[in-house]
Formats: sequence, structure tokens, C-alpha cells
Amino acid sequence: MCIRDSPCSGMNPAHPWLLIYPEHSGTRGGIVGKNYVDIENDQGATLRYRKHANGRGLVAHGAKVHPKAHVEAGAYIEPGARIGAGATIARGAWIEPDAVIGEGAHVDAHAHIGQGAAVGDGAHIGVRTEVGAGARIVRGARIGDDETVAAGLTVATDPKGLWLAA
Repeated sequence: MCIRDSPCSGMNPAHPWLLIYPEHSGTRGGIVGKNYVDIENDQGATLRYRKHANGRGLVAHGAKVHPKAHVEAGAYIEPGARIGAGATIARGAWIEPDAVIGEGAHVDAHAHIGQGAAVGDGAHIGVRTEVGAGARIVRGARIGDDETVAAGLTVATDPKGLWLAA
């Protein structure tokens, strides 16, 4: 169990900056109900997340996730993010504020989509891939595992995932 201002052996391994306080409620964080949980970030602010209907991932207040999208357990969708119909956000993925994930897109396990980034319809983001803030992944693009897309970069690929010159 985590107690404020003390080392926490129960930190979230996918996102170590998140501290979960299950034994507390209210402003200190914790389980608020069966569909909501409060999580304190590294700046001390508490954010309220709800469990998504088509999965068990956590969606922050202010994020928009289509009911036909699938957010797996351990995935985090931050405030202002938008997830389209049929999109899949896999276990441990982290979608930052104001990011947009298109219809039918797939974000694999432990991928990170930066603030304000956009992933086009039907695109595929690989395992442990980092998409920088403001980056654009075009419709149908395939980004492989363990890759990094720089902030502000626009990426188009062929069907096999080879990056095309813009």
C-alpha cells in the first residue's frame, strides 16, 4: 500500500509516475466506486479515471472514447484525448492529453502516444513504440515494435511498414 511522502512498493510498473492509493478516498486518491478510481500524479494532483465499458483500461475525465473502441486493462487515456470507433488500445499503453487515435487504429502494448499526436484511421503502432508530441501517423501506416517517432514528425509507410519519404 502507498502512503503519501513515503516510498511506495506498489507503484505502477508501466507508469512509475502514477501512485495509486487504494486504501484512501477523496482528495488523497483511491477507489471511489466500482467504475472509478482516483490516481495521484507526480505533481500531487489527483485525476479521476473511469473504467472503459469495452475493456478495463482507465479513461480520465475529459477524454472521449467511442463506445465501440476497446481499451484493455492497464491502458491509460489522459484528459482531452479522443479514441475513434473500433480502435484498440492494448495493455499498458499510455495516450497523453489531446492525442487523437483514429477509427480502427491499433496501439500495441506499452506504446506511448505523446501530447497532441495523431494516429490515423487503421494505423498500427507497435509494442513499446514512442510517438512524440505533435507527431502525425497517416491513415493505414504501420510503425513497428520498439521504434521512436520524433515530436512533430509526419510518418507514412507502405503496407509492410517501410517508412516513405515525405
